[in-house]
Amino acid sequence: MSNQYFENFKDALPDKKTVAKHKKELEDAGVKYLLSCWIDMFGQPKTKPVPMSDFELLAMGKGPQFAVHSISFVPELGPADSDQVPLPDLDTIQICPWDNTIAWVFSDLWWENKPYNLCPRQALKKQVRDAAEQGYAMYAGIEPEFIVMKWDQDGMPVKAYDDDPQPNHGLRPRRQAFGYDVEYTLDSMGFLGEMIDILEELGWNVHDVVAEGAYSQFELDFHYTDVLNMADRMVFLRVLLKEVAKKHNQFVTFMPKPTTGDWRSGAHMNTSMQKIDKPGVNIYEGKGGAWSEAALNAVGGILKHGGAITAVACCTVNSYNGLVPKVGGFEGGTYTWAPTHMAYGKNNRSAMLRLPQSRYAIENRAADMCMNPYLGLGMMLAASVDGIVNKISPGKSLDEDLYVMDDNEKKERNLTPLPRNLLEATEMLSQSDLAKTVMGPVLLNSFLNYKVDEWERYHQTVTDWEVQEYLRLY
Repeated sequence: MSNQYFENFKDALPDKKTVAKHKKELEDAGVKYLLSCWIDMFGQPKTKPVPMSDFELLAMGKGPQFAVHSISFVPELGPADSDQVPLPDLDTIQICPWDNTIAWVFSDLWWENKPYNLCPRQALKKQVRDAAEQGYAMYAGIEPEFIVMKWDQDGMPVKAYDDDPQPNHGLRPRRQAFGYDVEYTLDSMGFLGEMIDILEELGWNVHDVVAEGAYSQFELDFHYTDVLNMADRMVFLRVLLKEVAKKHNQFVTFMPKPTTGDWRSGAHMNTSMQKIDKPGVNIYEGKGGAWSEAALNAVGGILKHGGAITAVACCTVNSYNGLVPKVGGFEGGTYTWAPTHMAYGKNNRSAMLRLPQSRYAIENRAADMCMNPYLGLGMMLAASVDGIVNKISPGKSLDEDLYVMDDNEKKERNLTPLPRNLLEATEMLSQSDLAKTVMGPVLLNSFLNYKVDEWERYHQTVTDWEVQEYLRLY
């Protein structure tokens, strides 16, 4: 994986021998079509398929161009401005597991021979470069959670792995919690087994698959890698999950909470650091099994910028329905196991940051699958470096259950809650100097404009709950 960030387009071009090597490998494998995928502001891949005959042109930045500003919420450019040029990162070429006639490659966007200032992948690469100049490299693992669904006979979305009658369609008795359930895990192995096989073939080193708290909710755990590679993997995984689900007449949603009683689908970011001059050594591991001073300083940096990071990592109105302590109606309990405050603790799942007992990686639990992983990891990287370089203290570890702690005690301890909704989160993001550094002023402004608009559209919508609550009460 090429992490290198270039200031000029010509410097980023690959050499012709490398291009020829990749073309031959793809042709020998039977690839006919290429998807050169750039990433939009929301972390979604965009492309134009091209035939293999255009591989050399594509690789040298002479393939399809895009009017990115015509389809994204990026108003700084108009119809009279130049298009953006995607330049493939040839180290990321991957034959698509769902169709081996198609190859996928991640591309960086350029505009008028400079890195495009609304390209999230370029933004992360720049943070990787800046961290390296300070002597650090970040590694990350993300825990993707999602719900597998299907359409019922009435055309309504229902859980794919939920074989009891749906509400109003028959008896629906009390059941075992879905989490870790052997029966439902076996029922889902057609879909999950195919995913495990594919990820193993990709070399992602799958550790396990988890039947999570909500019915038909799953988590895939695979090995960590450098932050840019992990961000690429998350984008590719979201597409892969959807394509495999289609083969089983199902679909996958990454919406954090599709219904009120669901457990939230998260995407916990686990990050660690290495020194550039000592690769392979995790600097978060201290002597005698303790967490190092660098790790605690990184925690301090992340907490310092916790509100802005959360605005990026939990970026939808729906995200904040899950960052609460209790919800009635869960099958298997009432506690959400979601973070509620910007605090850290050793194995404390009620805090934003958890220092796990099984690994020396800081786990940020305030993140979900709607996140743009390039921006989320970019914020984590910059905040961690800030903490380490400036020796920011995180304060005392909070190793108590925040769900049952009295509100007065929380105030006495100066515990800061996570944003309660998207409006609070965007206000914190708008005041963040770190976000301006990571995203740049143009991307940050575009992101904020869209999220404020998203909040206003939501806030002005009359919901079913309001009608049920107020229509006849007043």
